[in-house]
Amino acid sequence: MSENKITTASPPPSAAPSAEGIAAAVKAAQKGRGLPPVDTWNPEFCGDLDMRIARDGTWFYLGTPIGRPELVRLFSTILRKDGDDYVLVTPVEKVGITVDDAPFVAVDFEVDGTGTDQRLTFLTNVGDSTIAGPDAPIRVERDPETGEPSPYVLVRANLEALIDRKSFYRLVEIGAHHEGWFGLWSDGMFFGLIPSAELPQG
Repeated sequence: MSENKITTASPPPSAAPSAEGIAAAVKAAQKGRGLPPVDTWNPEFCGDLDMRIARDGTWFYLGTPIGRPELVRLFSTILRKDGDDYVLVTPVEKVGITVDDAPFVAVDFEVDGTGTDQRLTFLTNVGDSTIAGPDAPIRVERDPETGEPSPYVLVRANLEALIDRKSFYRLVEIGAHHEGWFGLWSDGMFFGLIPSAELPQG
């Protein structure tokens, strides 16, 4: 489906879930500029939607990238994780979508302060910002075969962002050692990335 054909027209009542219908329902329910209260919405599950978020953060609908950033942003605000499943939720329907890795990508970050007073604010590809700390931890998964690290930061309500490579390299440059680990301080909390003993010496 062409990205230009995604509209906000409401589908017929008997129609299967569609991106168009979901977008229309969200716009109708929006109040103010804050995030929709998806945790309070409990509609019936209406099946899976042919929508996928790739590891690089690209959203696809019917196999075609969604080229309108404002539409991607709209969908991202109604994303929820129920157990291991990702769903888009409106007041009237809930549909499943596929997420290859994390639903968001942290594409940049800002640093305030130094040492233990340091604070890291991450910006995602869909416009969210999150301050790493007790309520938004940083974690790293390492590929068991290659050892390649995949760093993540929690954005909101069980939804994480994969920290992109360029940002991760910048984070490593400001890392510190603490209690046998090399990692990062943010908002009064230390996040270990790798045991200090595993780092190259010299």
